[in-house]
Amino acid sequence: MDNTIQTTLTHEQIRHYDAPKDCLKGKNILVTGAGDGIGRVAALTYARYGATVLLLGKTTSKLEYVYDEIEGFGGAQPAMLPMNLESATQTEMQQLVNLIEKEFNTLDGVLHNAGILGQLTPLEMYDVDTFDKVMKINFSACFTLTQSLLPLLKSAPHGSVVFTTSSVGTHPRAFWGAYALSKQGVEGMSDIFTQETQNTTNLRFNCINPGATRTNMRAHAYPGENPMSLKTPEDIMAGYVCLMSDDSIGVRGQVIDLQPKQI
Repeated sequence: MDNTIQTTLTHEQIRHYDAPKDCLKGKNILVTGAGDGIGRVAALTYARYGATVLLLGKTTSKLEYVYDEIEGFGGAQPAMLPMNLESATQTEMQQLVNLIEKEFNTLDGVLHNAGILGQLTPLEMYDVDTFDKVMKINFSACFTLTQSLLPLLKSAPHGSVVFTTSSVGTHPRAFWGAYALSKQGVEGMSDIFTQETQNTTNLRFNCINPGATRTNMRAHAYPGENPMSLKTPEDIMAGYVCLMSDDSIGVRGQVIDLQPKQI
């Protein structure tokens, strides 16, 4: 670990980060669930700030659309990495790592954005197959992919891993079932990775809770809610950019709530 002086930003500063132009220039950032919603907007935003974005998702046509959007505004040429996290094996993830190493040499950041809601029902009645699917995509795949990517991330000057959590992960709530449990697990994973690496590498781990945001997942969870009352993914990107920038190299093991007064 180098002797760079690391200053810690407050959560408020992260939420309202005023990103310098090209603050992500030269960085290679992998975004899971990059085909739509927050993942798509994060990928576009990272590219606008100079990053080379690696687009991971299960639907190739959606990745192609984001790819074209980035090329359309002159961003660095992105890469498409089609992968279904529900069925991906550790071998497939290692093949992904080998491809990234061959094409990009190193990896500066990962945004674990992919996730599914599952059922909103009592645990007593929760479908076991759905439970397994939610835990695989939201939790187990995050672990396996992170573990596989660690050598590449450690080779970066200041690697950053950002997990996506939720208020029901920080404070589990009745009827949120596997989704709440998966997010609680993600927060614990980030904490353990932080403890195990903080004295040996320049790699940092944090969680982001985007809060109530205008996405398809939110609409499924709250079908009676007026989506126009919610912030858009574009409205909350400051925190996402901050945690990938070198201004946040002193921020470790945090759960950043981007809308602390929201559900």
